Amino acid sequence: MDTSIQRNPVYQQLNDRLRSALAAEYQSGDRFLTEREISEKFQVSRATANKALASLVSEGLLEFRRGIGTFVRRDLIDYDLRSLVSFTEKAKAAGKKPSSTLREFRELEAEKIDDEIREALELNPDDRVWELERLRLADGLPVILEHRYLVHSFCPKLTRTQAAGSLYQALTGPHGIEIAGADEVIRAVLLSRGEASLLEVSSRSPAFEVTAVGYTRDARPLWWERTLYRGDQYEFHSRLGPVRSATPARGQLRQH
Repeated sequence: MDTSIQRNPVYQQLNDRLRSALAAEYQSGDRFLTEREISEKFQVSRATANKALASLVSEGLLEFRRGIGTFVRRDLIDYDLRSLVSFTEKAKAAGKKPSSTLREFRELEAEKIDDEIREALELNPDDRVWELERLRLADGLPVILEHRYLVHSFCPKLTRTQAAGSLYQALTGPHGIEIAGADEVIRAVLLSRGEASLLEVSSRSPAFEVTAVGYTRDARPLWWERTLYRGDQYEFHSRLGPVRSATPARGQLRQH
């Protein structure tokens, strides 16, 4: 045997063999070998098998789903920072089947929501909003947890079916709303125990948090949202302009 291979740790040699198996025998989304199966098939210790699996997960070749097993990593979903595109379209573009679980859909008075949100939506206490909480799935895997408030007066006849599907299509189609865009703030956060449970990841797992206010064509606030994106399933893409000598002022959707 080549001496350079002999000098490699056993788990590194195992990694090479597992990578070869991934390329030749598995497709995106397939269930992968368990720690026990690797140990028996390649005649290595369970500790070595575990270390090799962990390495392939950290490299992004495999993904671990709590309580289910280890799977071949599927293509990540692109979040384009330059335009608003529905989750349904994004998931399909990544070759995944989108679906949603509507966890909350109700109408309530604006006085019952946080003052900061009410002010962002420029509402009076006696105005009304739709409250939605949706869990978005790609190929059955939870990838987004969304909490959103919609100004009721723009879409008073919003239905549960519309709320569970592509909301952008419902707002611009049946309700005839022209959407100009949204002001977004994106942060890296650690999921709470409840959030992690819904997204089927370990507690305190990393995620992208997007808080945003969406606006109509005539610069009126339409929605407020806080959305959590699984950090292992999303990539955020943008294209930057030319180099500037000083930090530009923050962009605004509305003229003041």
